Amino acid sequence: MLEVTNLVKTYPNGESKLYALNQVSLTIRDGEFAVILGPSGSGKSTLLNAMSGLESVDSGSIRYDGAELCGLSDRKLTEFRRAKTAYVFQSYYLLPALTVQANVRMGAALTGDREISGILEGVGLTGLEKRLPSQLSGGQQQRVSIARAIAKKPGVLFCDEPTGALDEDTGRQILGYLLTLQKKLGFILVMVTHNANITGLAHTVIEMNSGKIVRIHENAGQVAVADIAW
Repeated sequence: MLEVTNLVKTYPNGESKLYALNQVSLTIRDGEFAVILGPSGSGKSTLLNAMSGLESVDSGSIRYDGAELCGLSDRKLTEFRRAKTAYVFQSYYLLPALTVQANVRMGAALTGDREISGILEGVGLTGLEKRLPSQLSGGQQQRVSIARAIAKKPGVLFCDEPTGALDEDTGRQILGYLLTLQKKLGFILVMVTHNANITGLAHTVIEMNSGKIVRIHENAGQVAVADIAW
């Protein structure tokens, strides 16, 4: 379970402070898919970075399975991220000199697991193992970044606009892969998006504006990827 309580993050703004996060509280249960929705500048990416341990906060609490993250040393935060979380960015951040297989094995190596064939198959990369990132389409590169993240066997997978740079067909494919893997492996999935249509896929929808959560609601049922508008 991921629990956030009264999270505050500010930046200097002249003689005052700009609140990126202003008393933000939420709970995401094990096995849930949560979407964080809001306009640019609403604080959603800052919240994602804070929950994943990539960014510090001024005050508040972030607890993962009862363990407090706020106030940990950089070394302890690095250990937490390595052991418990993975992150999929809108930009793929693949190593250009490494093959698909080698990029994904980087994630698996963090857990001491070298078996990645099932993961590659799960995201539709079978047969592309020896290609370099420059030989792949955007959608294929995003699949590699997802496979690399999943290979860590994370407890929480954080995704920042993973379909933002993709066309509709490829975006739907990526969402389908993510949801299939999430249901199979049982990790918490937290996704930031501008696309309100994606909220129909989630268990929990967190709406943000001006650094605050303005609404949290749970869907009674999740629709299929093929059935959402784009």
